[in-house]
Amino acid sequence: MASFEQTPGQTQYPSLDPHASSNGSTFDGSSDTADQTANRAGGMVENARINAQSAMDNIKNSQTVQNLRDGPVADKARQQAAATSSEFSNLAGARQTPSGQTATGQDLTKYHSFFYNLLSWENPRATAISYVAIVLFIFACRYLPLVRYGLRSTWMVLGVTAAAEIAGKMVFDQGFTSKIRPKKYYTIPRQTLESTMDDVEHFINFFVIETQRIVFAENVYKTVAAFATALVTYFLIKITPAWGLALVGATVIYFAPLAYIQNKELIDGHLQNAGNIIGQQTQQVREIASQQTNKAMEASSNTLKTYSARASEMVGQTKQKAVEKNILSPQTADQTEQTIKGENFPNAPKEDPRSPANLQAQHGQAEPMLQSAQ
Repeated sequence: MASFEQTPGQTQYPSLDPHASSNGSTFDGSSDTADQTANRAGGMVENARINAQSAMDNIKNSQTVQNLRDGPVADKARQQAAATSSEFSNLAGARQTPSGQTATGQDLTKYHSFFYNLLSWENPRATAISYVAIVLFIFACRYLPLVRYGLRSTWMVLGVTAAAEIAGKMVFDQGFTSKIRPKKYYTIPRQTLESTMDDVEHFINFFVIETQRIVFAENVYKTVAAFATALVTYFLIKITPAWGLALVGATVIYFAPLAYIQNKELIDGHLQNAGNIIGQQTQQVREIASQQTNKAMEASSNTLKTYSARASEMVGQTKQKAVEKNILSPQTADQTEQTIKGENFPNAPKEDPRSPANLQAQHGQAEPMLQSAQ
């Protein structure tokens, strides 16, 4: 039987002879060494990585991606992102204690500046994003079972960690969760806690101070607005769900200042006219009240004079009848009339009768009487 030999120019194929020494395995079942297997696996992984990197480079350097990356849309997106980041930085930097004070002379909190900056739309992107976040949170609370999701995530995480720990100890004598446990548990630094507590203090005091300023009418317009809001909410709560009231409240809080800013001159003009009208009406009421008071005092004075004259006349007639009937002598009648008129009433004392000088004088006068009595 002729043997077939491969020439150098022909394609080299692996020998199928199981006894050939050139094969990677022999007839008795011996396999490749671990190093050769590892090298092959490493080569395949490296080839896959190189191919993936090459594909990513091709995509990145493609004309379409470059047009999208360097085109006007990408430039506009980068500008908007930079402007949004800058506005959020400005909003965070607005948390500073303002120079103004309350009517009682107390300093305001740094959240007065923060909320003024937020609701005055000085940073429109940051304000709009915060409003959208609040609206999404309200709808999430309304339509998503957030509590159930939280409980589900809790039991799933705890179940996985417990199962991994138990399985690891049963199979490998060491739990999987123990292997990934950190060497030191995370703790909140003291500086962070102090800063957080300072922010919480200012945040709570902001609402406490503003509530008192509204209740005690430091700014009457705010008090009237709060009154109208409470009145409307009292009636709306009967027909509107809580999430609807929250949505309406957030919308009013965010967009009422914007409407005022956009129409500031018009609104200020109407408020000034209303103030002038109220002032004029108040002045008229004061004048009418003053006139009525003067008329009442004049009528009272005239009535008093009339009754005094009648009383004097009656006293005179009674005295004359008593003298004519010889009930009283003329002198006694005159004295009685003067007493009734208050002409001979004794003067009120000008010094305190209980003063030490008066008491000493009284004791000094009483001593001789006691001696004479003895």
